[in-house]
Amino acid sequence: MARIPATEFTGVTGRFIKIVARRMLGVVPEPLAVMWHHPKIVMASSSFGRKVSKLHGVDANLKSFAHMAAVSLIGCSWCLDYAYFATHNEGLDEAKAREVPRWRESDVFTPLERQVMEYAEAMSQTPPTVTDEMSAALLEELGAPGMIELTTFIAFGNMAARGNVALGIEAQGFAAACEMRPLAERATA
Repeated sequence: MARIPATEFTGVTGRFIKIVARRMLGVVPEPLAVMWHHPKIVMASSSFGRKVSKLHGVDANLKSFAHMAAVSLIGCSWCLDYAYFATHNEGLDEAKAREVPRWRESDVFTPLERQVMEYAEAMSQTPPTVTDEMSAALLEELGAPGMIELTTFIAFGNMAARGNVALGIEAQGFAAACEMRPLAERATA
C-alpha cells in the first residue's frame, strides 16, 4: 500500500488525465494518482518521460531490457509490472523480457543485450559502479548519441523507480492483464 494515499484528480487537466489513463490502460496508474498531490511534478516528469520515450536512436528492445534490469535491481515491482505490459503492447520480445530479472543466468540474450543490462545495473547501484570498460564497449556498439540516449533512458527509469519504491507503490496487475505467464525471479547471490 502506498505511503501517501491516492488523491482525486482536480481541474480540467486532472480530469482529462484520468480519462486518458483509463482509456489507455483501463485504470489510473497508482503512481499518477499518488503523485497528483503535486500536479506540476506530474506534468514535468511526464513531459520529460514522453520526450525520452520518443527517441529511437537505440533499439527499443535494448532500452526495454535496460529499463527492466534497472528497476528490477532497485526493486520497483510497479515499474517491472508495467514494463511487461508495455513490452506486450509495443510488440517487443516478450520471451526475453520475461528473463530480464535473471539475465545473468539466462541463455537467451546476445552479448550486446548483456552489456546493456550490466550497464543499467551498474548505473542503478548506489554509488554507481559503471566502469570505463563498460562505457567503452557500449560506445563502440551504440555510438555517442546512442550511449547518451540509453544512459538518459536508464536514469529516467531510476528516478521513477526510486520514487515509487520510496512512496510504497507496488505492482498493479498490468502484466496479468495482458496474460503474460509468471515472470522470472531475480536470482539471489
